Amino acid sequence: MAHRIVRGLRGAVRTLVFHQFPKPLNQFLTSSTRNYATDMRKSAFEGNIVRLIRNEIQYELDHSPPSEPIPEFNSFKVDERSGEQWIRLSRKFGEDEEIKIEVTMFDGSVPMKMHDDKEDMKLHVTLIVDIAKGKDGNILEFVCSGWPDGIEIRNVFTRGHDRIKNQPYMGPKFKELDDELQDSLYDFLEARGIDDKLAEFLHAYMRYKDKNEYLRWMESMKTYIQKK
Repeated sequence: MAHRIVRGLRGAVRTLVFHQFPKPLNQFLTSSTRNYATDMRKSAFEGNIVRLIRNEIQYELDHSPPSEPIPEFNSFKVDERSGEQWIRLSRKFGEDEEIKIEVTMFDGSVPMKMHDDKEDMKLHVTLIVDIAKGKDGNILEFVCSGWPDGIEIRNVFTRGHDRIKNQPYMGPKFKELDDELQDSLYDFLEARGIDDKLAEFLHAYMRYKDKNEYLRWMESMKTYIQKK
């Protein structure tokens, strides 16, 4: 009988505890421990990313510190377009011509043989050259490749001022034109300062911009991950 009484008391105690605490205490503790461990892992993971980014930023700053952007080249004003993948150059020519050039960052490359038979990469940028005479007329547009040593025309055509609405016929490939006409169009651009020297400047500028945009990207990533 004593055993039955003890068993009965044990059952009564279990029933009392169950009704007094509807949610088991051990379940609450397990959940809290799990959340704490998850937060700790998340914090450690994010902290490691921030540390790696900081190291990369410091490495870049130590080996080649960024320089200030160049605001002008010859007669062109240079708009760096910070945070974007292109820059804009602009100038006036003659009495009524307005020239605007949009230049991408490095967007391609081709292999190039070096003097010691080793291969290097020849980087490429794209230039969109717009030449307008007044606000009402059409725009003469050149699509060009910019190589480290020169400008190569790919297409030339006229269009309206609204590039989105107007989808003009872009003409044949430039190399299919008469040789004398090709030479004349190159002379036309060179007279306006769009020449080999501009190509050299753009490649030097894009190396600077590539470095600065990389640092800016890493800083924005670090700021985002650090944000609570």
